[in-house]
Amino acid sequence: MTSPANTITLYDAIGGHPALKAAVDDFFARLIADPELGPFFPHGVGARHRGYLVTVLGEALGGPSRYHGPDLASAHGHLGVTDAQFDRAAGCLDETLTGLGVPRHLSDRVIGIVAGLRPLIVTA
Repeated sequence: MTSPANTITLYDAIGGHPALKAAVDDFFARLIADPELGPFFPHGVGARHRGYLVTVLGEALGGPSRYHGPDLASAHGHLGVTDAQFDRAAGCLDETLTGLGVPRHLSDRVIGIVAGLRPLIVTA
């Protein structure tokens, strides 16, 4: 039987902060290169935005840091993101995780957690 002290978080299972940072960098590169999603990033993505996503995802995956940036709904509300665009971004995230060698059973869990953010991001 596994005790709570021996439970490994999803954050730790995928490699912690260094792995999450690498995933966010690759993910944003894919978003920017995508013809439908790239226009959401006309000036690219700066370090602050990357840091926000590392922290949001890290917290969602059980990491130690807590997100203190802009409210996700407010930050995305003006963008008019559709369900189809959210799904497309989720596909980019799946490609990122696969490309980084994250095992499917872990990447499916990550995608499931990110899917829970849909109501905060989709506004159109």
